[in-house]
Amino acid sequence: MSAVMSAKVLERFPAGSPRGSWPAEEFAAARRAQGEPATVVMDLESDAFLVIVPASDDD
Repeated sequence: MSAVMSAKVLERFPAGSPRGSWPAEEFAAARRAQGEPATVVMDLESDAFLVIVPASDDD
């Protein structure tokens, strides 16, 4: 069983960066401070950290 979630990607950060996921986490924290429910996920296919928010109905 798998769950499908619709999400909008706000920003991508390369996973190979020396700081790892920190830039993505900092970006997501700034969005959360502005009231957006931002989350960081790892996209294994593109080897990147993605900052996502739930997709709205008008996206």
